[in-house]
Amino acid sequence: MIFTSESVTEGHPDKMCDQVSDCIVDHFLKQDPFSRVRAECAVSSAILFIAVRYASEAKVDFSYLARKVIQKIGYDQPDFNAKICSILSAPQELPLNTAHRFDETRLSDEEIDQVAAKNQVTLFGFACDQTPELMPLPIVRANQLARRLAEVRHRKILPYLLPDGKVQVGVAYEGNKPARIHSLTVMASLEHPKQVDSKKLTADIVEAVITPVFQKQKIRPDKETRILINPDGPYLGGPSHHSGLTGRKSAVDTYGEYARHSGDALSGKDPMRVDRVGAYAARYAARNVVAAGLAAACEVMLSYSIGITRPVSLQVQTFGTGKVPDEKIRDLLERHFEFRLAGIMKHFRLRHLPSKHPDGYFQKLASYGHFGRTDMDLPWEKDDKVDILKEG
Repeated sequence: MIFTSESVTEGHPDKMCDQVSDCIVDHFLKQDPFSRVRAECAVSSAILFIAVRYASEAKVDFSYLARKVIQKIGYDQPDFNAKICSILSAPQELPLNTAHRFDETRLSDEEIDQVAAKNQVTLFGFACDQTPELMPLPIVRANQLARRLAEVRHRKILPYLLPDGKVQVGVAYEGNKPARIHSLTVMASLEHPKQVDSKKLTADIVEAVITPVFQKQKIRPDKETRILINPDGPYLGGPSHHSGLTGRKSAVDTYGEYARHSGDALSGKDPMRVDRVGAYAARYAARNVVAAGLAAACEVMLSYSIGITRPVSLQVQTFGTGKVPDEKIRDLLERHFEFRLAGIMKHFRLRHLPSKHPDGYFQKLASYGHFGRTDMDLPWEKDDKVDILKEG
């Protein structure tokens, strides 16, 4: 079997929109951790549109934040840059709701049980033993390549690159184990495509991007690996050539389509949205199951209904890799993990994290995945329930 996952750089229009949306979330929560906010963004050509519904005591300048994000990404070309692009916003301020303005860190168990989900969703968490990050190998390498592609641009190692880029990693499996790298595809947008021929581009990408990512890995490209760099000619990227929208890269944000995901956007939502934080709780549970050695792969499914505190369904699948029955793992998770909305918020302290990270917290998650990150101290990526699971 060959499985391929995709990732994109921070300059991809969809990812730009995710970053703008989460930057807005960060700034609301920094000033007022009890803010309710839903931020969405769309971009095309030289226009960026922001729609925000919020209830908060915070004051946030949406256009200013969007321009900061665009500038940080590195868009400074004549057809799209932070100074001249038009930014339209449609804010809708809602009245403050005292029912939402509680400090979850001070709630008792009985009080947590009174905070119901405000939306309905079925979501999934996944983990496997293919990588140290307990993530599928294709999406881990795809995200690493996309990040490196952006890094060599920022550091002027390949100064002719533009912010938008895409990568694909194809992995050949033997059974359920990754065996070799089948193919690598890199789509890099160039400032002056005619000044960089395909041979130079390929050599530069292999030397500066692919080799550093794989040099310490056991599974790396071999003589049979197909390496494709802009195989269809110059890649015309950026908002001037294709549009972007918040939440359109759910596979990049999660498991690279190797495992199921809800399809709901993770970015642009405050931590009282269970479709965001529930995905983090499900990943946390699945990761600890695999880290405890109870299974080589684990999927945790949670279903929430409006007005109900606990998930209406909690299911576990280990795809035949479990050391104990799936039903027993499910019982362990139900006993030792918190899946109630306010309980997740309390355990992860999600509404209070942006104030402790002045350079942004949720905004950083908006590129290169929400799971398996080693560059951030994410509460849902901790293996602190392993001993409890082992004890049963």
